[in-house]
Amino acid sequence: MTDRVRFAPSPTGFLHVGSARTALFNWLHARSTGGTFVLRVEDTDAERNRPELVSNLLAELEWLGLDWDEGPHHQSERRERHREVVEDLLGRGLAYLCDADNREVDGSSVTDGLAVRFRMPIGQRVGFDDIVRGEVSFATDDLEDFVIWRSNGSPMFLLANAVDDADMRITHAIRGEDLLSGVPKVLLLLDAMGAPHPTYAHLPLLVNEQRKKLSKRRDDVSIADYRERGYLAEAMVNYLALLGWGPPDDVEIRPLHEIVELFRIEDVNKAPAFFDLKKLEHVNATHLRALPKDEFIERVGPWIDDAPWPADRFDPAIFSTMVDLVQEKLRTFGDTTRFVDFLFLEDPVDDADSWEKTMVKGRSAAEVLDGTAAAFADCAWEAGVLKDVVAEVGEGVGLKLGKAQAPLRVAVTGRTVGPPLFETMADFMERSEVLRRIARARARL
Repeated sequence: MTDRVRFAPSPTGFLHVGSARTALFNWLHARSTGGTFVLRVEDTDAERNRPELVSNLLAELEWLGLDWDEGPHHQSERRERHREVVEDLLGRGLAYLCDADNREVDGSSVTDGLAVRFRMPIGQRVGFDDIVRGEVSFATDDLEDFVIWRSNGSPMFLLANAVDDADMRITHAIRGEDLLSGVPKVLLLLDAMGAPHPTYAHLPLLVNEQRKKLSKRRDDVSIADYRERGYLAEAMVNYLALLGWGPPDDVEIRPLHEIVELFRIEDVNKAPAFFDLKKLEHVNATHLRALPKDEFIERVGPWIDDAPWPADRFDPAIFSTMVDLVQEKLRTFGDTTRFVDFLFLEDPVDDADSWEKTMVKGRSAAEVLDGTAAAFADCAWEAGVLKDVVAEVGEGVGLKLGKAQAPLRVAVTGRTVGPPLFETMADFMERSEVLRRIARARARL
């Protein structure tokens, strides 16, 4: 029998990077072993479910390139099957009805207004061999009878999970470490059903800089947010694959098809994985730089369409040429407009931090602008000449070129970071426009 894995999100929120990592590792295991990737929506909790989020979850998986072979199956459509199993457990005395005070109530059939609890066996140990964590066991005496059917007539997560894994012939349950404590209850349910156990692999927790578990309230964890900010799908899956796993040749940045060839679930380690935003940016920037120019221009289109400049001021030809200067410097597609907006706006943006850092706290900003304006008025309008002029002006006030060009960059572009300054002015800006912007900035000092 080929391996069968499943990703089973609940439609109660956005796709979390931790859930995306779980989906990816399941998908990688299926693709690397010739197995089957099943998508199952665990939507039995009607009070918390938001059905409109199902389409969002599916869209994010599709964006990441994680296609599924079966599904999406909806647990809510399998309620009669779940009830059938609960009725069987009640009939065999392996479960019992209980009221709101957790008192056992006589009866052998599901009853409106009453919950159903699984009867925990006494004096046993429940163990399993986890691919990531090794041998794990629990004493049943440390576990309480647990609810498998709600009083409102819906199955609890553990019951639905066990029944669906059995019916869908899931061979490997690859999921987050936070679900580890529920395994003994699932195994007892599977035993009661006479169903085989899947092989478990509990992936390490994702932690932030403080080495605390990633939090929806505290950390940037939404896949949709990263997508909107201009991260590439291929970079996201590349980085997510490195959270708990590493390629045997230590070459971390690579295309997905190579990761599939190298991935083995047995190589996942159990140490918490640090979700490092700087490393994600590095991985994304590397993938971004590798894009052919035509593909870059096509894929950055949505960010250009939403840019702050008037549509009639945008020149596609200038932008196409500018790509050669800025693509190497970008971290995300979302950075693109910040690097080129000064070319398509009447005046550069007023970036308060850049102005404060360079014009207010920086040395000799006024002297640099005065000297540059005077020299720019009649020098040759070539990148090399402009660079030499600014270097000479800087030398006159005791500044090296890097420091001397900073006030000029802020005056012309509005920011401290951008494309190569001298090439941009020489190739894309008129002398008169550069001088106007220098004068405008000088008037503020």
